[in-house]
Amino acid sequence: MTSTGPRTLADELRSRSDAELAGLLRTRADLLSPLPGDLSQLATRAGTRASVLRALERLDTFTLQVAEALAVAPQPCAFPGLAALLPGGTDRLPEAVATLRSRALLWGRPDAMRLVRTAQELLAPTAARPSSTGLGPSLAETAAGMSPSRMQDVLTHAGLPPTHDTVSALSALAALFSDQPRLGALLDHAPPGALDALDRLTWGPPYGEVSAQPGPHLRWLLDRGLLMPTGPGTVVLPREVALHLRGGRAHRELKARAPELALRAEHAPLLADAAAAGAAYASITVIEELLTAWETETPAVLRAGGLGVRELKRAAVTLDVPEPEAAFWLELAFAAGLLAADGEADERYAPTPAYDDWLSLPTERRWLRLATAWLAATRVSGLVGSRDGKGRLLAALGPGLDRGPVAGVRRTTLRLLGELAPGHAPEPVTVLERLRWEMPRRLTDEARGEMCRTALAEAERIGVTGRGALASFARPLLAEAPSPEEAAALLAPPLPEPLDHFLLQADLTAVAPGPLRRELRQAMAVAADIESRGGATVYRFTPDSVRRALDAGWSATELHDFLAARSRTPVPQPLTYLVDDVARRYGRLRVGVAASYLLCDDESLLTQVVADRRAVGLRLRRIAPSVVVSGAPPDTLLERLREFGFAPAAEAEDGAVVTLRSQPHRTPARTAPEPAPDAPPAADDSLLAAAVRAIRAGDHASTAAPRTPVGRVPDPAGPPPRTSTLDTLTTLQGAVRAGGLVRIGYVGADGLAAQRILAPVRVEGGFVTAFDHTADEVRTYPLHRITGTAYLDQT
Repeated sequence: MTSTGPRTLADELRSRSDAELAGLLRTRADLLSPLPGDLSQLATRAGTRASVLRALERLDTFTLQVAEALAVAPQPCAFPGLAALLPGGTDRLPEAVATLRSRALLWGRPDAMRLVRTAQELLAPTAARPSSTGLGPSLAETAAGMSPSRMQDVLTHAGLPPTHDTVSALSALAALFSDQPRLGALLDHAPPGALDALDRLTWGPPYGEVSAQPGPHLRWLLDRGLLMPTGPGTVVLPREVALHLRGGRAHRELKARAPELALRAEHAPLLADAAAAGAAYASITVIEELLTAWETETPAVLRAGGLGVRELKRAAVTLDVPEPEAAFWLELAFAAGLLAADGEADERYAPTPAYDDWLSLPTERRWLRLATAWLAATRVSGLVGSRDGKGRLLAALGPGLDRGPVAGVRRTTLRLLGELAPGHAPEPVTVLERLRWEMPRRLTDEARGEMCRTALAEAERIGVTGRGALASFARPLLAEAPSPEEAAALLAPPLPEPLDHFLLQADLTAVAPGPLRRELRQAMAVAADIESRGGATVYRFTPDSVRRALDAGWSATELHDFLAARSRTPVPQPLTYLVDDVARRYGRLRVGVAASYLLCDDESLLTQVVADRRAVGLRLRRIAPSVVVSGAPPDTLLERLREFGFAPAAEAEDGAVVTLRSQPHRTPARTAPEPAPDAPPAADDSLLAAAVRAIRAGDHASTAAPRTPVGRVPDPAGPPPRTSTLDTLTTLQGAVRAGGLVRIGYVGADGLAAQRILAPVRVEGGFVTAFDHTADEVRTYPLHRITGTAYLDQT
């Protein structure tokens, strides 16, 4: 006696192994939340419209074409019949069918395969939703509503004997259209122009227009049902006729093979890694430079959230990059948890305490934090400056920048680069073509293309790729089980060695022929202005930069010693004169609190200040030959006098010159923003195994006992189990190893005792983490609240 096979999808799921069920939950993670109570619930949820749409969006082009062919094939469909619809793809067909089956989009024996009903409805062509196959509705669908007399007329013109009812007439006509020789013989007698009319509809769209008085060739087709009316002046080519004219092909172009990635360049792997490592080091430097500036100059948060346009421009000037690139670096620091709003009444952006921890890490670890944050991020910096659907301007660091598919497109793009040999850089156009084949339904061509191009550009910017090729140290981050340790070990060797020196030039510039050590780079940022960046950084010394160093607490002697110690070339005389001249003038004016005052031993200099017309707004009043008071605050007085070309210094109450170095501002502890992907996160193997055990147990309970209204395991009866602490721990650990279910007694925070059925996943740190089958979710219970345990009888 032969088996009839599964009658429903739930029946087929019951026949699958635990590994197969875990694979289904891994590829369709939305089925896990909330956890189905049994396999019937799992099958029902797998057939919901939202879940099926999400599953279809994650099929490649050929697998989707197989599903579309199944949707237009007679149900159920045997494997040979499906293969006939897809000539040229038979070698990949078993793999595609297995993919559809593993994702619960297809079920049934190979000789009776069926799409789940929702997938059938979504993929079958209709007038409102054409299919990419170009096929129209079936004969039965086009003949719905046709009168019995009209159906008999069609049979007569087609050369078929009359029948007693419409159903048998339709069956006879469908048999004719499905019989290649008989339909071919009928078309051999078609009048001139009839076959041309059919050819225009064969590959779609299958709908056409006819006049109220169609020509003889069209009337001949209509009389025989080869064209069916769908409305006044509109006809459609029945699916069976179109398949005959196509030679049985469901698609005009079958895309069974993924497009090959064409190479743009082949680099030596070490060369590509060196370029990527240089970009990685530069990305760390940029983030550090940005957040160092924002330690003291904290920009305000807009009332609607985000960074103002003026502050973004200022950040771009600080980094010497275009505004879109500045927005990218800001968003990267934000995603990595290094930057946040401080939450004060006058809310401002500042580095977080995590920034200090980040600074203390080795260079490769700092880059790893940036790279992993970028890989998972869903905020799109390219949207900054555009407007949302309500016309509101989207600001950097503000709301409205999340786009769910971005992270998935980014990872897929990089995975495609990882398929090439090390050092091989593909043509971006072919990457986009491959991406279109990988995810044909997920995004529009425009959105997919923009995300792909952005991913490639950003990968090059932060050092995930070098010269267009995926870096060797980035490959471990893209594996199914990412390995940051391996990535760090591979990144360390090609990182450029920071320099401890620079080269002073006679034109008041200094050239750093490579990246400088962090402390040296920070010192140069105080004493000089960056003039140009690149492989070598050019710094320029100016009166303002030297005064900035003096403001930071350096003396002229210390500055001379620093330049002499760090330069590999002699200190030029013009630079020595510049430092001495600024230092000689520095502090001759002293600013203190009156509201503020000016103190100067050089009475002529004080007279010059008071007489300056630009100082009218400072409300200066001379009260002694060497003292002038002002109504302006000290910081305003300092800033304005410097604008006028003077070099004042701040003075403390005891008359000592004070350093203006402010304390670095930090936000309270902040967590990095959570990405907002368009799909639930994938569960790990232990959680998947526990979920499968819980579903199996629920299915066992639902079939072995009367079903509860929601199909869950019935609440455990009897008193809660009571065991010793050692026995409790032993039972839970044994259930973790064996994958069993346990019944526990539990005392909640309210003091009430209850029972739970758990599928333990791990026991550690005084807690047990498990799928709580009675609550249909993962929960963690403290061991000291568990009164006892007992294995659940599954026999």
